[in-house]
Amino acid sequence: MPSLPGFRDFYPADCAFRNALFSTWRATAQRYGFVEYDGPPLEELELYTKKSGEEIVGQLYHFVDKGERAVAMRSEMTPTLARMVAAAHRDYKKPIKWFSIPQVFRYERMQRGRLREHFQLNCDLIGEASLEADVELISLCIDTLRSFGLTDKDFVIRLSDRQFWVDFLKSKNIPEDQWYGVFQAIDKFDRQPREKTAELLGPLADEVFNILDHGAASERLDTVENGLKARGLGDYYKRDFTIVRGLAYYTGVVFEAFDRSGEFRAIAGGGRYDNLLKNLGGVDLPALGFGMGDVVLGEILKKKELLKPATASIQAYVVVPDETYRAEAAGILQKLRDAGIAADMPLSPTKIGKQFQSAEERGATHAVVVDAEIKNGTVAVKTLADRKQVAIALDQLIPTLKG
Repeated sequence: MPSLPGFRDFYPADCAFRNALFSTWRATAQRYGFVEYDGPPLEELELYTKKSGEEIVGQLYHFVDKGERAVAMRSEMTPTLARMVAAAHRDYKKPIKWFSIPQVFRYERMQRGRLREHFQLNCDLIGEASLEADVELISLCIDTLRSFGLTDKDFVIRLSDRQFWVDFLKSKNIPEDQWYGVFQAIDKFDRQPREKTAELLGPLADEVFNILDHGAASERLDTVENGLKARGLGDYYKRDFTIVRGLAYYTGVVFEAFDRSGEFRAIAGGGRYDNLLKNLGGVDLPALGFGMGDVVLGEILKKKELLKPATASIQAYVVVPDETYRAEAAGILQKLRDAGIAADMPLSPTKIGKQFQSAEERGATHAVVVDAEIKNGTVAVKTLADRKQVAIALDQLIPTLKG
């Protein structure tokens, strides 16, 4: 029976790839001074509807639990973060720099790069209003991708200014309830015919097209771009006013990461959301963050062969040619493991040739042969790479294997 549509089984090789990806995520975030947190995979449904409106319910896995509570599997981490920060922000010095790697669930139409579950690196910086925080967060996004071996030839950060568009719409006296439609038209600018976008924009079309085609001034983007250049990251971004981010809570600089070939969906995206914590948790703190999913990134890394982790292997395999000495072999196995040496042995009587074959298949570097010589306090240690075998005193076995 296969897994549910949009969900994945992780066999050992898949888990090794996932763990290597997570390890790089963690190492890079920690290098920037971010600390890891986590939250529950199940939250009250209201936490999501309060942030995104009732229309989000159709995309959630939700139900009424045994306590008669309307709950949902987490579809993103930001609402949980807002709830946690609202409850405990006084316990932490500002700015708060947190990251997490949750598995999130959303019932969506499946397509390449989009499943109904995925893991996502979330990095958020809370309590800092200066644009240097935006530079810091975007730099972290860039360095996270660089940590996998990707370069400026592989990906680009497309920078925009959500507040620029808000100011533009206000200057045109466009009612706030019409802003979302304008943002959607701009967001789809590269993915639909120009005539369709013009139809959606109406009388704003000419001015919007001029901005999208030729750019515009933005002091916020100037400051962020100069900050990235100062860090030597000037080759990794371009200004792109088509980036508005679909979520309504963004308030300032926003960005998305794309592969330069245009073959894949966005790798990452985020920006500043200074009002969200107040709206969700009643705590008025500036904030910004980004998310980076494992699905698109994983496809890119596999195509470019940049992340090829080996499955778990052992260092030593204890060979038992004579079942008379199984108890002694088991004792040696435990001592190896207690010393931090990854080791294994057959769990039932097995021909010696198959035992050596198992040792090689498991990636062992040494075979420890426990036979009658154990009575004399020695075992045979065979180096599997060159087939050399020597007798080793028991008290020297661990030092020898640790080399």
